[in-house]
Amino acid sequence: MKKKLSLLGNLSINEFLRDYWQKKPLLIRQAIPEFTGLLNPKQLIELACDADAQARLVHHKRGKWYLHHGPFDAADFTSLGKAAWSILVQGVNHTLPQAADLLKRFSFIPHTRLDDLMVSFAPKGGGVGPHFDSYDVFLLQGSGHRRWQISAQHDRTLIADAPLRILQNFTPEHEWVLNPGDMLYLPPHWAHNGIAEDDCMTYSIGFRTPSYQELGEQFLVYLQDNLCIDGMYADPDLKAQDHPSEISTQMLGKVADAIKKVKWDKADIASFLGCYLSEPKPHIFFDPPEKPWTLKRFQQSIKSNGIALDLKSQMLCQGSEIFINGESIQVDLLIYPILRSLADSRQLQADNIPDDACKLLYQWYLDGYLVPVAD
Repeated sequence: MKKKLSLLGNLSINEFLRDYWQKKPLLIRQAIPEFTGLLNPKQLIELACDADAQARLVHHKRGKWYLHHGPFDAADFTSLGKAAWSILVQGVNHTLPQAADLLKRFSFIPHTRLDDLMVSFAPKGGGVGPHFDSYDVFLLQGSGHRRWQISAQHDRTLIADAPLRILQNFTPEHEWVLNPGDMLYLPPHWAHNGIAEDDCMTYSIGFRTPSYQELGEQFLVYLQDNLCIDGMYADPDLKAQDHPSEISTQMLGKVADAIKKVKWDKADIASFLGCYLSEPKPHIFFDPPEKPWTLKRFQQSIKSNGIALDLKSQMLCQGSEIFINGESIQVDLLIYPILRSLADSRQLQADNIPDDACKLLYQWYLDGYLVPVAD
């Protein structure tokens, strides 16, 4: 935690978290030296044409903004003419192993906060307009050059009727051109505008910041699925009412007493957070192996080569509880550290794995949550 990292501009993790995280921007020259990206524009466009991709095409023409959602066809890009445009693809780490490896560099931020890796391409002049985000983001420059303008402004008035949340009155306070390997960290709600200086690609490592309203609503849904209040309303001592349309104080009192039985503690909050934060996005599905191995062959393989989480899997831990893709499993304290190691590094070098852990890993393999590591 005290080691100086070029990724953080020769700050230690502790220094970065203390002085910058959720506080102020940080420009980092050559955060990843010699980094020019993981994809070329053609490959990104091919990914944007995939039926499972979360892709957006933004273009600006004659003073108006346009937004289109994928999947796209190659013809969608040849018809843009001289418009300033950008293609943005979310969740590239779910399909590209090198992207998942890139995210591992940012493991100094807990996995509970990680959203995904978005990759964007824009020809000269392209961008998505000045805007602000409600999450933390590291903007890593791949190929080409992008000019970033940022502002701490409080005026968040948006352009009316625009298909994106574009600021109407953007006043830059700082401006830099990022070269390949440079990176800009922005806390939530900092206004920013990125403009391509030439054909350029940017890698956005985003960290979610759910609102308390969102968490509260989803916790109530969790309680609905998990609580149990015994008994039924009864009123054997019912009295006649002058006004039958009125809710009686007797009924109010009885129902209030029943609802007071709804209680929760930190263990319930932990279970909710683990399930909610590991829940896959709606478009994500897992494919079981076409020709699954037997348990015996599976054990032999992982003891020789190890096991890894599928690129789409999210795994979290708390206490003796393991959460994977929205599911919760209570495990023995003896195997908890083994599974936590898998969750931490997303892969496991398996030497002496207890049988109980092997059986659980095997079930996750059958579900498509894990993949064996190749020889």
